[in-house]
Amino acid sequence: MNNTQFFIDNLPLFIPLIVLQMALMVTAVIHVLKHPNYRFGNKALWLIIVIVLQIVGPVIYFVFGRGDSE
Repeated sequence: MNNTQFFIDNLPLFIPLIVLQMALMVTAVIHVLKHPNYRFGNKALWLIIVIVLQIVGPVIYFVFGRGDSE
């Protein structure tokens, strides 16, 4: 079985994961851009973490990076 056939066969599994990843990333990017307070790091650092680390990056941001709201 080649990689293309594997991807096509498992597409019903991949679509919800892709949608979840995109929703998490967009939500985290919007939050990073709107809020100036972070527990550590800066806006550029958190944008890189959120975008590059896919599903794990937004979760790390919301657990560890998000600062207090004003």
